[in-house]
Amino acid sequence: QVQLVESGGGLVQPGGSLRLSCAASGSISRVNTMSWYRQAPGKERELVAMTTNGGGSNYADSVRGRFTISRNYAKDTVYLQMNSLKPEDTAVYYCNAYLASYGMSYWGKGTLVTVSS
Repeated sequence: QVQLVESGGGLVQPGGSLRLSCAASGSISRVNTMSWYRQAPGKERELVAMTTNGGGSNYADSVRGRFTISRNYAKDTVYLQMNSLKPEDTAVYYCNAYLASYGMSYWGKGTLVTVSS
């Protein structure tokens, strides 16, 4: 079992920045990939960024160059630094942990990011 708790969402003006945090607990040592997804109203959930135990990371084209995912292993926390935010970044952001050996995926409850003037 892995428990995930997101924080850091809120209201920000276009061009602003936010940093999301995802605190993980439970069977952290078995987690292979940590990711951030988002779901905007009326749209499907989409992958925003992911990071693997090997240190690799990948980003959606829409956020590459603006968002940065990072992982603090000592604190069992994953971050998503979001810069140059746009109104289209407005969504509920979810943290995901994937355990490849078990084929299991865990989700947090999400944190709302609203980009508006």
